[in-house]
Amino acid sequence: MIISPSLIPELDDIISRGDPKRRADAARRISELFLQGAASFRPDHVDLFDGVLTNLVPHAELTERAELAERLSVLANAPRGLVSQLAHDDEIAIAGPLLRRSPLIDEKMLIEIASEKGQDHLLAMAERPTLSADLTDVMVARGDRKVVRRAAGNAGAAFSSSSYSTLIKRAGQDGVLTVRLGQRDDLSSDQLKELLSGSIDVVRRRLFQVVKPERQADIKQAMTAITGPTEREERRDFLPAQRTVMKLHREGMLGEGALLNFARAFKYEEAVAALSAMTGVKIETLDRLISGDRDDPLLIAGKAIDIEWATVRALILLRLGPNRTAAPADIESARVNYVRLMPSTAQRVVAFWKTR
Repeated sequence: MIISPSLIPELDDIISRGDPKRRADAARRISELFLQGAASFRPDHVDLFDGVLTNLVPHAELTERAELAERLSVLANAPRGLVSQLAHDDEIAIAGPLLRRSPLIDEKMLIEIASEKGQDHLLAMAERPTLSADLTDVMVARGDRKVVRRAAGNAGAAFSSSSYSTLIKRAGQDGVLTVRLGQRDDLSSDQLKELLSGSIDVVRRRLFQVVKPERQADIKQAMTAITGPTEREERRDFLPAQRTVMKLHREGMLGEGALLNFARAFKYEEAVAALSAMTGVKIETLDRLISGDRDDPLLIAGKAIDIEWATVRALILLRLGPNRTAAPADIESARVNYVRLMPSTAQRVVAFWKTR
């Protein structure tokens, strides 16, 4: 095997005494030589490249190391030492491609990196085709909301009973996580029941809409066990609420204050009826929009009629229900989005809703 006739005489000198620029240049040239001939190299050839590149690549520019990591991530015979070195890098642009897909990173290394590195590294490895229960134990214990959502949505991930228990508890404050867990084929009937018992109606309906037909039957069975066989889902009756709102309107008392009072008292029908009267959007349309799994419709409706954030916040909490709480980070994110939302944009969306 020939590495590079022009480099062989000076390679030892570059590695031991070369300045960073010469080392970076050598790393670039030798990396390219490896990538061009990787398909034909024997294991001993790959080991030779490994020994050279692990000394030189750290001197390359970040963008060059990131590109190299991307190209190595799909090779089954990439230099193992170099792969390990790059996968441990603090820069996610470098470590990420290898953590997502490199077949050379074994279970021990993944757990080590998952235990030491930050959320970006955990998020990257959550995309791997398969995740063992030992690895997901670490990811669930250390991972933030994005990490556990992605891992739960990975069909190739396995979870221990302990991790499933933790995920189900976290799903009580996270509708997206509830939906992703509910779609998993390896979720037992008891775990599904526990998941549904901690979720709100709107999330249950969303889950029922997206799962496979056979899982819909499981959800119905679980809901029967939770609510009892005589309870069934009924359409909300908005007529009494409409009468209340119309009376307030006739008396000149229908405004933001009344809407806020309804929301704080968790009077859903009255709040929707009041919001309908104030926006001109049909009650059925608002109910359907608000029953989704996002706060955006409330932000849009609120901005269109220029109500204060405190009232919108109360409506968001109303949507969740009296026995649920919203994560502070989610409330703050909604507040920021509400501040940034342009009234003209909100009014255009509401005008479209009126036509539905």
